[in-house]
Amino acid sequence: MKALCVLSIVVAFGGWSGIAAGADPATKGEAAEHAPDNTGRNVRDRGDTVTSGDQSESKADRTTTQKIRQAVVADDSLSMMAHNVKIITVDGGVTLRGPVKTDGERTTIGAMAEQVAGAGKVQNQLEVAPPK
Repeated sequence: MKALCVLSIVVAFGGWSGIAAGADPATKGEAAEHAPDNTGRNVRDRGDTVTSGDQSESKADRTTTQKIRQAVVADDSLSMMAHNVKIITVDGGVTLRGPVKTDGERTTIGAMAEQVAGAGKVQNQLEVAPPK
């Protein structure tokens, strides 16, 4: 009987889709005004930019990425933001991408990557995030 009542109310007020759309705070008011706009970043990442989807599946490249990730995560002096940077290895070359809190973190992670991959094989594209 309860299920029938709920179903009747849902149908009377426009079905499930009406409830779901009305309940989504991102579609109304202040939330919609402050929704993130990644248009600039998306435009920047088109073309020849290396992204995580370009990660090589070769054993050597996966091992390189794994060793760098382990070094980054093991360093407790780095922020959570720094622990989550993208590390992409293709044909022995490493690309580092994403935000970090300080220039020191950017330098530290770059040095870790060079220690594993070798000098001259790392493109450090890490960005220092503006303070909030």
